[in-house]
Amino acid sequence: MPDHAHAADQLIYATQGIMEVTSGQSVWVIPPEFALWMPAKTSHRIRMDGVVRMRTLYFRPGIVTRLTNGTVLHVSPLLRELIVEAVHLRKLRVNNQYESALRDVLAHQLEQATPAPTFVTMPSDPRARAVAQAILGAPSESQTLADLCADAGVSIRTVQRIFQREVGIDLDAWRRQARLTKAMQLLIAGASVKEVAFAVGYGQPSAFVQAFRRLFGATPKAWAARLRTSHS
Repeated sequence: MPDHAHAADQLIYATQGIMEVTSGQSVWVIPPEFALWMPAKTSHRIRMDGVVRMRTLYFRPGIVTRLTNGTVLHVSPLLRELIVEAVHLRKLRVNNQYESALRDVLAHQLEQATPAPTFVTMPSDPRARAVAQAILGAPSESQTLADLCADAGVSIRTVQRIFQREVGIDLDAWRRQARLTKAMQLLIAGASVKEVAFAVGYGQPSAFVQAFRRLFGATPKAWAARLRTSHS
């Protein structure tokens, strides 16, 4: 879906499959256990690999007030059913008691949902962006950051300054986040923890498990099992 924007606030959610949403410098990977909040008039595009069953809700601006641009939310079983019910009804009427109550519960659940770090922010500087794209294109590559920067014709010191200024984290932390975001996609696709670890550049599965747990609060195996259980 090419660049577009809506007059309403939008909740982007897929009950099946993985979406990649890009807006400005941000790239979000959205698996079935998560949804993305996109405020009104925010330009974005969506790419889908494989079969995706997408559900979208539109809210008049001001109904949901505590979410910011690009917030990724964990979709609990209750929130999932509320989304499916709202889509089934198609339009929630203010003068209908049930539909009005459903809207209010939806707004409350969205504002209380747990945010999740399933995105990477791309730098705008073309030199740093070239390095970022090289990492995203080949997450399993074991090239040092210095070599990646050299290939892009820029020093690592310069790239580190750009990442700190434009993204807010250093390049090493950004690379870990990009790799773990890719790992999440592979886990959802059914790959084993060992396969995923090697696919995203970790020499030892144990190091991958530790890094994944620090970012997502659970081991890869437990996270994937919870995902399957909540959507079975």
